[in-house]
Formats: sequence, structure tokens, C-alpha cells
Amino acid sequence: MLLTMMQTGAEGVVKKIGGKDETKHFLESLGFVEGGRVTVVSEFSGNLIVNVKETRVALSQSMANRIHVA
Repeated sequence: MLLTMMQTGAEGVVKKIGGKDETKHFLESLGFVEGGRVTVVSEFSGNLIVNVKETRVALSQSMANRIHVA
């Protein structure tokens, strides 16, 4: 499922990052790596605040839609 489909407070594991290589590298630099845990802190109009590697990160809906979790 896509990261944007997770409920607030839910925790998941990153399974895949889609998009161009440039986008993948950017998300990986923020801590979104395959096998990494991510928790949704809050959601507003599709935009997310998530915890990844003990850091809060804000993502636009379009960026969050590139991250697949289980």
C-alpha cells in the first residue's frame, strides 16, 4: 500500500520507493530505505508528517505516493 493510505499512528515498513533515480536518492537521504520503519504522525490535505529513523519529516502528497509500505 502507499504511505498516503496509512492511518495516523500506524507504523509500516518501507517495501519500495518509486519514481526517478533523483527522487529515490532524495527520499533515501531523508531516511526512507527499504526495510526501514516509518510511522505516520499526522495528515493534512494529503500531506504527511512521519517519523523515520527517529526524525520527523514532512512530505507532500506526491512524494508520499512514491513510498510503498507493508
